[in-house]
Amino acid sequence: MSGVRGRVRVAALYAGGFLGPFGGAMTASVLPEVGGDFGVSGGTAAATVSGYLVPFALLMLFSGTWGEGWGARRTVRVAYAVYVVASVLCAVSWSFPVLMGGRAVQGAANAFTTPLLLATIAAVVPKERLGRALGFFASMQAAGQTSAPLLSGLAAEVSWRWAFVGAAVVAAGLAAAGLPADPPRGGERPRLRSAWRGRTVRLAATGFVAWGCLGGLSFLVALRLGDAFGMGAGGRGLVLTGFGLVAICTARLTGWSIDRFGARWCAVAGAAVGGVLLAGVGLLPSVVAVAALWAVAGACSQAVIVGLNALALSGDGANRGGAVSVVQSLRFLGGAVSPAAIVPLYHADPVGAFLVPAALVTAAPPALLFGRGGRPGPARRPRGRARPGR
Repeated sequence: MSGVRGRVRVAALYAGGFLGPFGGAMTASVLPEVGGDFGVSGGTAAATVSGYLVPFALLMLFSGTWGEGWGARRTVRVAYAVYVVASVLCAVSWSFPVLMGGRAVQGAANAFTTPLLLATIAAVVPKERLGRALGFFASMQAAGQTSAPLLSGLAAEVSWRWAFVGAAVVAAGLAAAGLPADPPRGGERPRLRSAWRGRTVRLAATGFVAWGCLGGLSFLVALRLGDAFGMGAGGRGLVLTGFGLVAICTARLTGWSIDRFGARWCAVAGAAVGGVLLAGVGLLPSVVAVAALWAVAGACSQAVIVGLNALALSGDGANRGGAVSVVQSLRFLGGAVSPAAIVPLYHADPVGAFLVPAALVTAAPPALLFGRGGRPGPARRPRGRARPGR
């Protein structure tokens, strides 16, 4: 029984990667239905997306450290239980403010699962296979992000509220399964300061740039598809889905590459190739070429994010949950500020709106990851000890 229970917990560990992104995107395709139920516009209903993502990203600045201190197993189970309650509240919401409150609690609860799931993977997976494990986890996240609009749209054929019922059932199952192990930590309680070391800050800054200038630019690609090629919503959605599908399909290769060549090199290579592809998306006059380049960019974005997670989790500090939490937080904050920064540039210069982030995502990661202090140097010899041979 213990073996079966252990396998169930390992499966639940990766399934948790699906639930978070699914929850964030689950209202994106049903905004007209949500707005119609509460008598608000589609634009106002779109606040249900940011209402989830903002507390999710902000709380992750601290949630990994807090969760490490409280105990990962206990924290994740409580967070899933809160997620169940919040999802039920969204499903039965009787006003738009109640729905928004439920979405905010959903996002807050997910902030206490994602970093601790990643830290637990690092604790139970051999170091030489960590890249492959994180790649699989990232593929589950991409699957949640990609399938959420479709599954929520199908649920909306009856009622959009059923999507939240489904999320509550899944979260309840994950809470019952629990985690296979608590990430190891030293005798002292993890402190926030240990998660904000210079190395972690550089990784987080890389994630901020990479996601804000590559993974989070689906809105910019959609604008180009509509303005330059006259594509409708269905065609735009199909092209954008390719980004996530390729990320899912290449997860195994991404993880193997990280284990084989190193997380730092894979993250920099993914950012560089992704920048070139992004420039092509903004320059090429063929919709087929744009769709193909954007799909391949999904694999590049995955290489960057999985590589950064691997670097954060392979550090020698005890607070790995706190470190990866900071990296994930800055990643999503980069995606959150990207529209405000890029849309005005697009209206002023559509091509420049692609070339500027392409240049940033190509130049910033190597400077941050390989520049001075970007990687640990050789260990210093203790003072007063004679060198060998003297």
